[in-house]
Amino acid sequence: MTITAAGHPTVAPNPFDPEVQRVLDALAADPQPPLTRDTLPREGVDTLFPSADAVIAGRPIDAEDRLIPGPEGAPEIEVTVFRPRGAESTVLPAFLNIHGGGQIVGHRSWETGRVVDIVAEHGVVAVNVEYRLAPEYPSPAGLEDCYAALVWLHAHAAALGVDPERIVVGGGSAGGGLSAGVALLARDRKGPPIAGQLLLCPMIDNTNTTVSSRQFDGIGTWQREANLLAWSCLLGEELAFSSAASGYAAPAHAADLSGLPPAYIEVGEAEMFRDEDTQYALRIWATGGQAELHVWAGGAHGFDMYMPEAEITRAALAARASWLRRIWSRR
Repeated sequence: MTITAAGHPTVAPNPFDPEVQRVLDALAADPQPPLTRDTLPREGVDTLFPSADAVIAGRPIDAEDRLIPGPEGAPEIEVTVFRPRGAESTVLPAFLNIHGGGQIVGHRSWETGRVVDIVAEHGVVAVNVEYRLAPEYPSPAGLEDCYAALVWLHAHAAALGVDPERIVVGGGSAGGGLSAGVALLARDRKGPPIAGQLLLCPMIDNTNTTVSSRQFDGIGTWQREANLLAWSCLLGEELAFSSAASGYAAPAHAADLSGLPPAYIEVGEAEMFRDEDTQYALRIWATGGQAELHVWAGGAHGFDMYMPEAEITRAALAARASWLRRIWSRR
């Protein structure tokens, strides 16, 4: 360990899994320009990934884009609803997906593959949410959009063929952080019941003070520079890195983690969110709550998306599927 000029300890990063490292090396060979407030992509982001029909690719799943009410005084929200074909007369569990991207980039279509796979494997209805992004819409705009989608899903459960007691909220990275925030809001507002929260490498600590937040400065997929930008866009300069930020926006700072739905928390060993995510699980356990924690050795941030063929991705997907089956089998 060494000490930087600013007085912060610098710790050598944990090694990446060999399969992960090979993909990172390929990405490094064609580097992308760093994100700035001026270069955040907005136009055409919904066309960067295959359409829902292309992802479904003949599987017996139907997809429908809808506009649903947003928070009071805010615009309507775009969602895509996925349902197993031929299950119209069956009441099914539901999955509310919230996409990643630091709450500054991204589009729900980027995660259609993940959502469709869950629908196909588990036979559930899924709602993929589009929420407002910072800095144009700072916190809590995106969070309130996601909470409004949960309220709509619960209120329209009968029409959607959904069991309102078996709704799981989840997402990766920023989507995981928003899912944790939605669970906190639902508890505190006495809102819709949530059966479980699927938190995949969730972005939940704006302070960027953990060891892992410094270990992966300049390496990996989601890097420290992008994370600092995201929180400054989301919270503004005054609160960007302050522990005084809202616990709904940065759930690591929520004062009370009791009474939350069971959580599945997954994170890579070799990524900057490792420590904040493991600490979140520890705090849930300290209240007597349920959290299933998986720290995947050598995993980079979002390794399942960047390295879909890696062995750790196959293991992670199997573990997630097991947890979802157990949550959705509860009555």
